[in-house]
Amino acid sequence: MPTDSRPAPGRVAVRVTPDALRRIRGGHPWVFDGSIRSVDPAGRAGDLAVVFDERKRFAAVGLFDPEAPIAIRVLHQGSPTPIDAEWIRGRLGAALGLRRSLVRAMTRAGRDAPGAGYRVINGENDGLGGLVIDRYADVLVIKIYTAAWIPWLEVVVDVAVDVTGAGAVVVRRARHVVDGPADGTVIDGALDDPLVRFGEWGLDLEADVVRGQKTGYFLDQRANRRRIGGLADGAAVLDVFAATGGFGAHAAAGGAASVHSIDASGPTLAVAERNVGRNAATPGFVHTTEVGDAFDALRGLRRAGRRFDVVVVDPPAFAQRAADVERAARAYERLAGLALDVTAPGGVLMLASCSSRVSTTRFFEIVAPRVAERGGREIVRTGHDTDHPVTFREGEYLKAGFWRLPTRL
Repeated sequence: MPTDSRPAPGRVAVRVTPDALRRIRGGHPWVFDGSIRSVDPAGRAGDLAVVFDERKRFAAVGLFDPEAPIAIRVLHQGSPTPIDAEWIRGRLGAALGLRRSLVRAMTRAGRDAPGAGYRVINGENDGLGGLVIDRYADVLVIKIYTAAWIPWLEVVVDVAVDVTGAGAVVVRRARHVVDGPADGTVIDGALDDPLVRFGEWGLDLEADVVRGQKTGYFLDQRANRRRIGGLADGAAVLDVFAATGGFGAHAAAGGAASVHSIDASGPTLAVAERNVGRNAATPGFVHTTEVGDAFDALRGLRRAGRRFDVVVVDPPAFAQRAADVERAARAYERLAGLALDVTAPGGVLMLASCSSRVSTTRFFEIVAPRVAERGGREIVRTGHDTDHPVTFREGEYLKAGFWRLPTRL
């Protein structure tokens, strides 16, 4: 991979508040800038921040980013340990071990499909805070959420390729990360086409790993998509916030009679059309798409008297900040009502949230009563799949509910 003249990461000594020290010792992976009492020397993004307690004893080590609200992403706490390529190799190996059964099962289910798509590293939850690695068949996509990883990128790529045997590596950056390779850069190996085909429980899907949202596909809803596929035989399915069509593709493979996909992005729906069409199992299957605001589209379907046997509502995060939580709560409540209006008698409704600031308890307090008012019976509540482990409270974001409506509304 290409290199630059950036200085190697250094080390800085850090003192933090007593409350931050307690959180670190409790296993929390973040130190906020307001919790730092001193840094010596001043340090640069990517330096190793060694946190000492009030008696100058080692407490933790993490990656330092002096310009970010999360100033230190804790990598290790307790006793001193070197943070180097071998340490990163250990984290990658442990993460792959947790996912081994999932990958084997998907591989068995899709012998004729491309290589599986799954999350290799889920940031802090796999011990590498601010770093996500997704795999699509033979391609790794590394997404960087803090500039602290930029000086370590060459090491990460070298280790990841060695451990996984991937043929190409693409780097994606969060919008606030302005340093390092340009977003979508192929940093190792060769990528013939940014639309990478991969397998998911026997389905043949594609992800735009260079320009697509996140890393090209939303891997976290895999288990819920599979469940929808199992409910879709002969059904008319509505997929709201369809993105690249994962739910629709599983419904089509599960024998759905039709899928109607709604999303605000026309180019994204073009990918959905291919993903859904490639996996349709029923002769005469019909896939229609609608570009527009989801709320407006649902109102239009209600006015037209449309009803669907299976309705999937999987919106983007509505609460990026604490100040957004109440607005998000109202949005979920409106969505629940609109989705219920277009769910057929005896039909199934799935409502999901990926807003970490809206807790699981709060989400179900919002939507469950609305469904209960219509006589809906809860089938199951779901959370994170195997490759999206959760090790701290803020790392838990995904929650979804499945309900069946009565045969008479």
